[in-house]
Amino acid sequence: MTTEAQDAEIGVIGGSGFYQLLEDAHEFAIDTPFGPPSDKLSVGTVAGRRVAFLPRHGRGHGLPPHRINYRANLWALRSLGVRQVLAPCAVGSLRQDLGPGSVVVPDQLVDRTSGRLQTYYDQGGVHVSFADPYCPDGRGVLLKAAAATGVGAVDGGTMVVVEGPRFSSRAESQWFAAAGWSLVNMTGFPEAVLARELALCYTPVALVTDLDAGIEAGESVAQAEVFEVFAKNVERLRALVLEAVALLPQQRSCHCSTVLDGMELPFELP
Repeated sequence: MTTEAQDAEIGVIGGSGFYQLLEDAHEFAIDTPFGPPSDKLSVGTVAGRRVAFLPRHGRGHGLPPHRINYRANLWALRSLGVRQVLAPCAVGSLRQDLGPGSVVVPDQLVDRTSGRLQTYYDQGGVHVSFADPYCPDGRGVLLKAAAATGVGAVDGGTMVVVEGPRFSSRAESQWFAAAGWSLVNMTGFPEAVLARELALCYTPVALVTDLDAGIEAGESVAQAEVFEVFAKNVERLRALVLEAVALLPQQRSCHCSTVLDGMELPFELP
């Protein structure tokens, strides 16, 4: 059971350079059956909505992508009452027309990670639909918020998620681009599928920090440049996310909310 102060309906999982969202928020240490989440969760109010914020890598970026406890993160958010999740993240671009500073609301995902724990259901037959990995209502809200704030956002694109923590080789980057994929990232999976397994609405919004290694001949990705571009654009992304919080529906009617209907789960969800 949560206290009234802990209750939240919307969750935001912030990535690189996005370690704080809410002002005048209260922090809570949450434990889960899967261990502790990346950090304490901050809970506050935005536009009359109760919001829980979790820094994906922990404050100070202590957790690399492959060491994040994704299962604990999503479980902790749901245990506070969260049912809709916004997930700002940093990405590399696989397209010349999506330069640094571009904001994209992806509509598809390709998993190229390896060895990550990617399900809650190690027993029984629980097979969730994942054909469209992101919440359609959440995507619509983010695009509307991007227009309202003047941030602007590209509608759609496939995000390929790699294991990391290294960046892609030039051949890998060219392979991804040749497949028609738009963005490359290290944290979007299993985050998205775990949210789906908990019947949460999950929607990423991606900030392009660099052109990936195979796009510009002779160029390569450098961590310092990635962090610098994110820092320059973090206020734009923060404004977009806060506007989106105000626009998210009070009642869910998307397929995310009913994805587990009729299934026999091996345990009770929080």
